[in-house]
Amino acid sequence: MKNIAFVFTLTLILVLAVVLESFEPLAQEKLTPASPGKDQSVTVTAYGASGDGETDDTEAIQKAINSRHGGIRFPKGRYRISKTILIDLEKTGYTSLHGEGVAQIIMAGSGPAFRFVGTHQGTAAPHTVKENVWKNQRTPMVDGLEIIGAHPEASGIEAIGTMQLTLTRLVVRDALHGVRLIKRNRNVILSECHLYHNRGIGLFLDHLNLHQINVANCHISYNAGGGIVSRHSEVRNLQIGTCDIEGNMGGPDSSPTANIDLDARETSLGEVAIVGCTIQHSHNAPESANIRINCFSTVRSGTDEQRHGNITIADNVLSDVQTNIEIKYARAVTITGNTIWKGYSRDVTIDQCKNVVMANNVFDRNPRYHYGDGSISHQGVAFTNCSGCTISANHIDGVGKIPASMALRNCDRMNITNCTILNYGQCGLLLENVTNSRVSDCLVNNGKTAGGIDIKVVGGSGNQIIDNLAKIAE
Repeated sequence: MKNIAFVFTLTLILVLAVVLESFEPLAQEKLTPASPGKDQSVTVTAYGASGDGETDDTEAIQKAINSRHGGIRFPKGRYRISKTILIDLEKTGYTSLHGEGVAQIIMAGSGPAFRFVGTHQGTAAPHTVKENVWKNQRTPMVDGLEIIGAHPEASGIEAIGTMQLTLTRLVVRDALHGVRLIKRNRNVILSECHLYHNRGIGLFLDHLNLHQINVANCHISYNAGGGIVSRHSEVRNLQIGTCDIEGNMGGPDSSPTANIDLDARETSLGEVAIVGCTIQHSHNAPESANIRINCFSTVRSGTDEQRHGNITIADNVLSDVQTNIEIKYARAVTITGNTIWKGYSRDVTIDQCKNVVMANNVFDRNPRYHYGDGSISHQGVAFTNCSGCTISANHIDGVGKIPASMALRNCDRMNITNCTILNYGQCGLLLENVTNSRVSDCLVNNGKTAGGIDIKVVGGSGNQIIDNLAKIAE
């Protein structure tokens, strides 16, 4: 009986083990996350895009966008489109485009290849963002795509009403504009992008209300209408860092523009940082500049109050244009730690500004960069109609035959200290109609054999000029 009971028990255990093993896949299946369905990524080829560079893939790509899958992927190929792909974020839901660096979009029609449209009307403050924006529209992305213009009016990316637009590893070339932001956008990031050799502007802030935009680690070059350009826009918190920005202007017959051109006339501009960039070329374009900022609209109606500015330009390398830095009608500007040379008209011009600090910059004249094309850059620094500025510890060497290496005209309450001005040509430091200002502890010297005037004072009153190693002419 004991043997029979043992055999029965063993048999029962084996049966139960088999039964439990048969249920194990069902238990595992219950633990597997549900398929994300329409929220998972989809390829445009699944909707009929060919990517052969010849077939018109517009309809297939638009269908993929409209499918509401969210993540839209472009396998390796050349996708030709004939009109703008619209990403209406309220209808499509949050959407991202991915090319992994192996997909090329050929825009054979007019307008942008991709237009993102959102409905955000608030500020960057969280409480102003409506629930439908967080639910359907936040953070549209483009990553790893190349867009080629194959039409005179073709552009790259356009965005309206977006919240947290993020563009990374994007290439736009041979188009009209690279990236164009219009009307209203908030919290934009442009990083690791190449906006290269376009007929218009690389990054265009056009009739735009925008707060919070970061442009980092980008190559923005050879765009004939300017590199980073703001027109008719209200812009705050613009950060441009560690970029290479060069040659963004046309030839001798082109309209004046700049590598960074922020035109706030009749609009507004504030909280701008341009840090750690190389910015250069080309001096043969008319009125070319590396950084041009005009805040004329900062004068409030009925007063002389300057309201906009708060600009930092630091630790950049700037060269080979007519004017390296040109700033008008701004307040609270810091220009520090830059290496600047080869300004064919001037290195720096500051006009109608107040509360400017310019310190610890090097203005050099390296012969290696001046004589190859037979032209000579003049360089030099000029402050005109400015007040309440500090100019300290700048080193200026080798300015051409212009009136002065550093010229201050019609300025008030200027504090100039610890500057070194060498090999200056005609005059080292010129004070013309300057009042209530101070010059001290500067070294101004034109060399043993050269002529010229170290420090020249014309008109003005209430100035203190002491403890300088220089000759003063009045």
